[in-house]
Amino acid sequence: MSNVTELMAADSSIGPYSFEEFLEVAAAFHGNPAPGLIIGGFMVDAARAFLPEGTLFDAVVETNKCLPDAVQILTPPSYGNGWMRVRNLGRYALSLYDKFTGEGYRVWLDPEHLKAWPEIHAWYLKTKPKKEQDRARLFAEIKSGGRDLCLVAKVKVRPDFVAKPHMGAIGVCPVCGEGYPKADGAICRGCAGEAPYLREGDSPKLRAMPVGEAAGRRALHDMTRIEPGTSKGVAVTAGADITAGDVCRLQTMGKNRVYVEDLSEPGGAFVHENEAALAFAEAMCGPGLVTSGPPREGKVELLAAADGFFTLDKARLTKFNMIEGVMCASRQDSLVVEAGKPVAGCRAIPLYLPRRVFDAAMHVLAEGPLFVVRPLRQPRTGVLVTGTEIHSGLIEDKFEPVVRAKVEALGGSVVAAVTVPDDRAAVAEGVRRLLAAGADLIVTTAGLSVDPDDVTRAGLDDAGLTDAVHGMPVLPGAMALVGRIGGVDVIGVPACALFHRTTSFDLLLPRVLAGVAITRRELAGLAEGAMCLSCRACTYPKCPFGK
Repeated sequence: MSNVTELMAADSSIGPYSFEEFLEVAAAFHGNPAPGLIIGGFMVDAARAFLPEGTLFDAVVETNKCLPDAVQILTPPSYGNGWMRVRNLGRYALSLYDKFTGEGYRVWLDPEHLKAWPEIHAWYLKTKPKKEQDRARLFAEIKSGGRDLCLVAKVKVRPDFVAKPHMGAIGVCPVCGEGYPKADGAICRGCAGEAPYLREGDSPKLRAMPVGEAAGRRALHDMTRIEPGTSKGVAVTAGADITAGDVCRLQTMGKNRVYVEDLSEPGGAFVHENEAALAFAEAMCGPGLVTSGPPREGKVELLAAADGFFTLDKARLTKFNMIEGVMCASRQDSLVVEAGKPVAGCRAIPLYLPRRVFDAAMHVLAEGPLFVVRPLRQPRTGVLVTGTEIHSGLIEDKFEPVVRAKVEALGGSVVAAVTVPDDRAAVAEGVRRLLAAGADLIVTTAGLSVDPDDVTRAGLDDAGLTDAVHGMPVLPGAMALVGRIGGVDVIGVPACALFHRTTSFDLLLPRVLAGVAITRRELAGLAEGAMCLSCRACTYPKCPFGK
């Protein structure tokens, strides 16, 4: 930060108040005249002193402790009018800036600078327990220091921050009937499980009877038999008539009492677990998926209808699971999955789900399916191997077999392979040759690092590369590249693919073949779990890499 200035104070006034008056105002507004709030008053004054007279300004505060109240007491910006925004960076600092240009001044407390006021320094860094602080001396130092406590620097706020966020359209939550921002989703955040209130539990009128008397009655739910280490399955199915044999079986399972239909009166205010689970599964199920059929043990699974690339809506999956009484678990996002394999499962937690909870869950799902299995196109791949040492025959090309094996494993084919030296014109010409051969996917290898001879990226640019993203938080394979030349996808594979069985190429290839948009944000989201351990016996994709 440049243009740092220490602002000297001729008196101890704070805004229109004397120091003592501001103590009273602060106590009335904040509940007590906290030292941080009083210092904050001087900080606000310091920033305002540098702003040209008549400037319409907004505020950004870098802590949620005390300082926001100083801004609200002394300036027009506040929480309520949206002119003050808090970005809790953990720093005791604020900025006042022109609401149109973003130009303004940042004020902060510097620990080194505060050494001139020992009691303030100890308070600020919490080096002295509160009970040992000399409060009278602390406030005397604050008064004497005044605006000289602060450091000030000129700043320019980012344009995207200067632009005012708008709440957007307001809708009526179909669950609670209250207004809420439509951008939050199908229901309000309170009904989605974020409300801080306890709710009395809902329970239907269910009655159990001794299992020995249950013969001839109809089971209210699936009853599971577990043989540890051997088997787990349904012993008695919901809706089935309980036989004498079932009674014996249930007794050997340790069942003493069972719920039966004719003794239970759930009423219309409740939804049976099987009905709920089936409704959830059908709503979650997007293209490329089928449900597993009737619920078993209150659960329905979603199965891949064909081989493909599994994707999910993480935000809405979280929102669904925030609703108490429902659940859905799935495999990781962005996986290549096989036909017939389960990818998700859902159920209601209680035997009977309150209708209001069921409705809330269904409204979350009303925006569209949570899960999709995207088909993988079968690419006609052109492989462009770059490297003077390979082109001249000094080193045998081992890139093309690696690329070919991975493309063919996903149903694609290699229609042409070209080797070119480390020359940008040769790289561009190699691309043209592959396009002429009918390639709809070009995979380039090597030449993507920082060596001055690594000109693959430049050659691709000359060939018309657009929408390029170069570099990603994956090891090995950080130097990978993805983009397009016309309507043809391009993937750049760094040299590490020769030495590691699994790299960023394994994460990029299925995404590209599934038509997933590759953006910097998409790649940034891969960082967690994107460090390969290079195990001696590689088990990818049955390992945490890329998940």
